[in-house]
Amino acid sequence: MKLNIILKSFVVIALLSFTTVNNGNNEGPPSKEDFIDLKELMPNLRSDLRYYGSNNFVGTPIEGYNEPKVLLTKEAAAALKKVQDELERLGFGLLIYDAYRPQRATDHFMKWAEDASDTSTKMEFYPNLDKKDLFAKGYISTKSGHSRGSTVDLTIVSLKTKQILNMGSPYDLFDEVSSTDHTSSISKNQHSLRLLLKRRMEKHGWQSYAQEWWHFTLKDEPFPNTYFDFPVE
Repeated sequence: MKLNIILKSFVVIALLSFTTVNNGNNEGPPSKEDFIDLKELMPNLRSDLRYYGSNNFVGTPIEGYNEPKVLLTKEAAAALKKVQDELERLGFGLLIYDAYRPQRATDHFMKWAEDASDTSTKMEFYPNLDKKDLFAKGYISTKSGHSRGSTVDLTIVSLKTKQILNMGSPYDLFDEVSSTDHTSSISKNQHSLRLLLKRRMEKHGWQSYAQEWWHFTLKDEPFPNTYFDFPVE
């Protein structure tokens, strides 16, 4: 009888522990081996980490970005390296805008979005939308796939000229022109470049987000229900 009670207690504790890992905000990754600094894996990878600085839609450095590092789960990093290797053979490479994002950073976005008086970045980042509509349009939410560690924002650069390829709209422009399939106000070449990026990423296991040509999530992400909150450092 006592043995049954002990076993039942153990099961309850185990289930509670599993629930916390998959639904809570964790202070760190499960182990150091689960997340990788992409620059160590891909020396030619370039980055422009907008949330580490002030060149972003909030207009200030974002909470949780303590160092300019590009972190992803090891599975996502391996899949992204295949894309980088393939592009390098063509004389191109990837530039990362954002990768792993702590939950506290998304919370920072939420606080900004709720402040209707702060519209200092409107003309650059959401010129055709009211700030209050950013939630309804799906540009900002309480949770982000980035916090699961297998989502990345990126574009393509020329390795020879170091120039970013023109995709027809800048990163983090909250507007219909940023959707992958948008064609009415961008050139055929710009649309072709969006499709080039999309197809190369999909070839190696990534899924695109239709509203943002730069946004991709690994289809078989290792932590699909976990939103991490350890800082980037």
